[in-house]
Amino acid sequence: MTIIYLRHPKHGVKIASMEMEAQHDEMHGWTRFDPDEPDMDLLPDPLVEANVLAEPRRRGRPRLTQSD
Repeated sequence: MTIIYLRHPKHGVKIASMEMEAQHDEMHGWTRFDPDEPDMDLLPDPLVEANVLAEPRRRGRPRLTQSD
């Protein structure tokens, strides 16, 4: 059984089990790729920090200030 790896920019990654299925998917925007070869376009940018948490949101009502 043949395993063909396909990638789509919107739908992600899938595996086709037949050549005919892969050809049909390629007509609809899927492209073949080899999972053993690193794709330099998909590697993360080393200058961008990963897993950085956003500042927490404040909950509840804002405090009222007393005006004289």
